[in-house]
Amino acid sequence: MTSSILWSLVLAIHLLGMTAWVGGMVYAVFVLRPSLGLLDATQRASVHLQTLTRFFRLVWHTMPTVLVTGWLMILHEGGFATIPWQVNVMQLLGLAMAAVFARIYFGPFQKARRAIRPQPALFDTIRSLVTINIGLGVLTILSAAMARGL
Repeated sequence: MTSSILWSLVLAIHLLGMTAWVGGMVYAVFVLRPSLGLLDATQRASVHLQTLTRFFRLVWHTMPTVLVTGWLMILHEGGFATIPWQVNVMQLLGLAMAAVFARIYFGPFQKARRAIRPQPALFDTIRSLVTINIGLGVLTILSAAMARGL
């Protein structure tokens, strides 16, 4: 009984982390970005940087949590050799999402943070990479849905 509660909690933490990560990216691209067009360029860059800073701080916590809880559940189910291919796809996509996030954070985001007046092209690059990560996140969720009945 206690074991099943523990693993349900691990799954809940995993799902909450993915929800925050993918949901935050969807919000940033489809809600925040268009709304920033109402501001002048200086305000837009400032709000964009402040928002990305807060969101990326969240991702630095959720990303490893999602990866570790996923691996814990894999080990609980018998290890990497016994899991269905859909779970391996989820794992691959999660690692790809982490790599894309690292590319965003250490590349254009750091350039924008260091710039006195960040250029819109930096934010466009960030948006493009975040959009790729949204696609990877959706594929991860689809893979999870396919693995559900197994």
